[in-house]
Amino acid sequence: MTVALDLPAGLTARPLIPSDAPAVTAVMAAQELADVGEVVIEEADIIADWQRPGYDVSAGTVGVCDDDRLVAYAEVAYGDRGDAAVHPDYRGRGLGTWLAGWMQQKAREKGCTVIGMPVPQGSPGDRLLESLGYRVRWTSWVLQLPEGAVIPDRPLPAGFAVRAATEADWEAAFTVNEDAFLEWSQRERDTFEIWQSQVVRRPGFEPWHLRVVTDPGGEVVAMALLQLHDDQGYLARLATRADQRGRGLAQALLVDTFAEARQHGATRFEVSTDSRTGALSLYEKVGMRVTSAWVNRAIDV
Repeated sequence: MTVALDLPAGLTARPLIPSDAPAVTAVMAAQELADVGEVVIEEADIIADWQRPGYDVSAGTVGVCDDDRLVAYAEVAYGDRGDAAVHPDYRGRGLGTWLAGWMQQKAREKGCTVIGMPVPQGSPGDRLLESLGYRVRWTSWVLQLPEGAVIPDRPLPAGFAVRAATEADWEAAFTVNEDAFLEWSQRERDTFEIWQSQVVRRPGFEPWHLRVVTDPGGEVVAMALLQLHDDQGYLARLATRADQRGRGLAQALLVDTFAEARQHGATRFEVSTDSRTGALSLYEKVGMRVTSAWVNRAIDV
């Protein structure tokens, strides 16, 4: 379904620029708080996405303003990936429908055949997209480790070791990460430079955040990426090389990563996974519990 591009009266639209990242974060945070009861987004997430090599922020985004206040935003970043948010104070004015239309038009301009975005399951955004003809492509879950819970030690096979990555490990960690994610993600392969922009160049990154498992020969065969915000640790990436799966490497990385986060002040831990990966049971096995569900809805353009 193609929707009309009539902006609600009294509001204006403009392309965004990198310095708009704090305002976009504020809109997304307000929407998340209203829909799922907690704020997940960080400004560092926006900055990391927007500094992706080759991405033109102004060409891929739109902001809706009430005077000087940003009240809604949307973007079509790359491939069939999009995102959008409307401040709860401005719901019910047709802004979500306008943003959906803008995203469809932008996707067509970029030569895309489909455009999709994540929304909390059952939220106003989910219901709106369903009414506009968007289908569910996959389901995602946010899981938390209950406060005070401890994951039992998971011993590694003989000769394997887990440690913080060094800069010399980065490209090997990228390869393990990208190979694993491309087994289920339908997109072009990222470059090492793109990976760096979203991992080691993400604001707040510390060398100990990137963890690796090495085999007896010292080769990187599994990786994990931690992001730390105040007292919460978030496992942003976890991957094991295909020929090394079923040996407990991922669970050992979970134990190691959460232990390191605790030493740096974290008391809460989260991870997100989706139905394409088959990893939900892995996190449930170590005691993590689902706290919210999201769906990725898409439409052909």
